[in-house]
Amino acid sequence: MTAADPGPDAALSDQERAVLAVERQSWPGPGAKERAIRERLGISPVRYYQLLNALLDDRRALAEDPVTVNRLRRIRDTRRRSR
Repeated sequence: MTAADPGPDAALSDQERAVLAVERQSWPGPGAKERAIRERLGISPVRYYQLLNALLDDRRALAEDPVTVNRLRRIRDTRRRSR
């Protein structure tokens, strides 16, 4: 198995769980969310969204938090169709 394909029994990393936790929250505005991403996760918002997008295609993330992942998949699909 590789880092890109961790295998069926591998658990999500702490960072991956933290990304999903940030997405479960509601934010008063984009600045607050970006600040929280930097402070809590120690990564840039660009990197955060790269990780998040990869998680949306990861079956482990779907198993971990199906409500959040399915909601974000619907949003992503709607945006793709509108382009």
